[in-house]
Amino acid sequence: MALLNRQLGFSLTHLRSTVIQRHFSITAACQAIQKLTRVRVVDNSALGNTPYHRPPKCIHVYNKTGVGKVGDKILLAIKGEKKKALIVGHKMPGPHMTPRFDSNNVVLIEDNGNPIGTRIKTPIPYTLRQKGEFSKVLAIARNFV
Repeated sequence: MALLNRQLGFSLTHLRSTVIQRHFSITAACQAIQKLTRVRVVDNSALGNTPYHRPPKCIHVYNKTGVGKVGDKILLAIKGEKKKALIVGHKMPGPHMTPRFDSNNVVLIEDNGNPIGTRIKTPIPYTLRQKGEFSKVLAIARNFV
């Protein structure tokens, strides 16, 4: 029995030290939009559609938590420039009956909130319409989910 306790105790301490060294993260913010998250521009603006060797990345989220959800403004680094954008879809599952997208979708906006492009290529969540803050972005959208 003592031999079994020694073997089991050694394996448990080995397992515990392995888990401590790995630094696993189990927070919900892993799939939402935060700093250095790659995003996809879904409007037809010239800045968002011409190919470039680096994908657009989020460099700041304009809210208290630092984690962007649908309807939040973010600051993007795109082609060596800084541009503001609006999140219109993300990978992380949201509240009940809200869509979950395959990519983190954003629409480029100007400083005053007007969209840079003239059309949005992907469906937009219906929850943006309920917020009522970005009516010009909603006006250029084709589909709602």
